[in-house]
Amino acid sequence: MTERKTTKSTTKKTKTASKSTAKNPSSKAPASNQTENLDIKPYEAGKDEEYMSDAQLEHFESVLKTWKAQLQGDAEETKTYIQDESTSLSDINDRATQEEEFALALRTRDRERKLIRKIDKSLADIASGDYGFCQTCGVEIGLRRLEARPTATQCIDCKTLSEMKEKQTWGHA
Repeated sequence: MTERKTTKSTTKKTKTASKSTAKNPSSKAPASNQTENLDIKPYEAGKDEEYMSDAQLEHFESVLKTWKAQLQGDAEETKTYIQDESTSLSDINDRATQEEEFALALRTRDRERKLIRKIDKSLADIASGDYGFCQTCGVEIGLRRLEARPTATQCIDCKTLSEMKEKQTWGHA
């Protein structure tokens, strides 16, 4: 009889864990580091088009605003998810699993909140005319780099040097 209870308990735990994972919005593939999921085609520059032309600025402004809206929507989903799933579970293992899922979702949203600040900074740079130019040396960041990371503030050379200095200072490999 003891074995039967254990089996039922294990089955219940498995069902609960898979049920909550399916509903968890943080279990989606993270889109916070890439803009691939935004369904916006990369900008195709004309042959003699000037760097950071009005069309390019409009494109990147659209990318940034769409990305920001998506991140804000994800945050709202997480909030709703946590509110809906915040039931007191009687099983300690189920409760621990649920709390860990909540912690992971909140950590992800915290990183995305910081990313939204970078997006806002990039939108302000577009408005001021500074977008697309390296903050360190003033050279063009480049369309391909901005397509990959629209919040980039340094050209690839300055960013590489910055990362090398950081590794030397903090000893990270």
